[in-house]
Amino acid sequence: MGETLSFLAGSNAVFLAGSLAALALSRRPRSARAASSIFSALGCLILLGVSPSALGGPCGDRVIPGVPVLGGFRFGMSPLSALFEVLIAGLGLASSIFAWGYAEDYDDRAGELGFFYGVFLAGMSLVFAARSVFAFLFSWEIMTLSSYFLVVADTESQESRRAGWIYFVMSQGGAAFLLAGFFLLGGAGGLWDFAALESAGRSLAPSMKGAVFLLFLAGFGTKAGLVPLHLWLPEAHPAAPSHVSSLMSGGMIKTGVYGIVLAGFSFLGAPLGWWGVMLIALGAASALVGVLYALVERDLKKLLAYSSIENVGVIAMILGAALLFASSGRIEPSLFALSAALFHALNHAAFKGLLFMGAGAAAKSAGTRDMEKLGGLLKRLPFSGGLFLVGVAAASALPPLNGFASEWAGIQALLSGFVLPGTLDRIACLAALVALALAAGLAASAFVRGFGVSFLALPRSPLAAEAREVSAFEIAGMAIAAAFCVLLGLGAPMVFEAVTKVAHAAIPSCAAAVRAAPLEARPMPPTAIAFGYGSYSAPTLFAVLLACALALLPGAALAQSGSEGKDRRATPSRSMRVPPGSWLQPRTQRSVVPAPDET
Repeated sequence: MGETLSFLAGSNAVFLAGSLAALALSRRPRSARAASSIFSALGCLILLGVSPSALGGPCGDRVIPGVPVLGGFRFGMSPLSALFEVLIAGLGLASSIFAWGYAEDYDDRAGELGFFYGVFLAGMSLVFAARSVFAFLFSWEIMTLSSYFLVVADTESQESRRAGWIYFVMSQGGAAFLLAGFFLLGGAGGLWDFAALESAGRSLAPSMKGAVFLLFLAGFGTKAGLVPLHLWLPEAHPAAPSHVSSLMSGGMIKTGVYGIVLAGFSFLGAPLGWWGVMLIALGAASALVGVLYALVERDLKKLLAYSSIENVGVIAMILGAALLFASSGRIEPSLFALSAALFHALNHAAFKGLLFMGAGAAAKSAGTRDMEKLGGLLKRLPFSGGLFLVGVAAASALPPLNGFASEWAGIQALLSGFVLPGTLDRIACLAALVALALAAGLAASAFVRGFGVSFLALPRSPLAAEAREVSAFEIAGMAIAAAFCVLLGLGAPMVFEAVTKVAHAAIPSCAAAVRAAPLEARPMPPTAIAFGYGSYSAPTLFAVLLACALALLPGAALAQSGSEGKDRRATPSRSMRVPPGSWLQPRTQRSVVPAPDET
């Protein structure tokens, strides 16, 4: 287990080495960009290789000596943090390769961009590994400040400066709430280690626990983008370079989700029922507000940013249901709901990262993010457009991709709300189920509109008509993210089983009940996601859909050939030219012969 922490430290050292290398090569932009991408991808590969080994159990803590303030720098790996490290590493790998080609538009500031990009990756990784208050807040600020400088990378753009200012102010406000929550929880007893905070939280009075939870919810909810704390998100994500937007939307906002899980299930002991109801209400508002704004948005990257608000709302609703189940002693559905929420967080990182990279490729090629000035890009960007379509299908929850798998699990978790004893709790789960179904349908409509307007039909501007395919590095980065979408969908049962083990370890207040009912005794079919109400087999579903598509191909080819033949017969040949003004010519094309002057 000590090797895991050594590799964690090694990956962060590689991130920082890439940052320094990019800064040192500032006068050679291409070399700086290459160094940043290579070192960042290598660090992500190290993290991706070692983090899964920590999913089965904690790896212990390691203290950096010489910093006694607030418990010092204490880092470690738990199954929950390891899951989020895998999320960051996979998405960071795809984004770093994509950046090698995409970031050439920022070569005038390649050194600064590469420096803050590596620091940003290291900051997110350390947030998940922190095991003391000081280490957590220090890593949190590193992540926030480095992402702020990435948001304002285009220093000449007033939009970027305004977005960065909004993001900075709201992020510091969220950090203030977190600091107040930590001081209220452990400050009186001088407890700054996470293990000590968990012990102190179990002994708090219900009113104090509620106050601490609200402070944590405000702080972590700001970073996650929950309504009404979401104002920074649709401004900052579009303003940042697209490989940074990919990491911010797919990865950074998950630090807020991670914090809400820690606050609800770890720091404060057994949760209170009203926490779940509040989280469901905030999640439903976020899901509906986000998807409604996405439906009317013209900016392609802003559409994706509002979609991230919608997906965070979905995660929050499922987490709220998990808190409700845990507060009423329903251990099985609580574990399943928490697993479904974590599974959707993992899947959202894959398809939203792909979509932001695809939007960046389209905007770079066509010179605009305005969908009304795009159109016809699929013909000119076949690889980027095809990979973007994979992300659209996953985000629209179409089977057998990963978005469908996690939303299916979320629906099963919310359906389990009917086992709750309280009427208000059952109504809350029913309302969440309705909100999830409505948001999923509207999200599919928004993505169909976004893809159709941007990539289909004819170009609506000269820039779109002259768009060209992006570089091989950009295509490779998008292909990696698309592969994650496919693999997480087809391998959903195995991935969900691994996530379920993480959920077991994430609820220490239910540890006794979990030990009484071990994982092996629970009905979890190896090829299906099931819990009481329904199941599906991902491989079987894929085989059926593939067979249907193959069966329809001959008919589609025959219809296409028939329509082409009909068009050829309807088109007059050169020997059958229709004279102008003839009745054989369509009315709209007949020439009007002016009447001669009476004079």
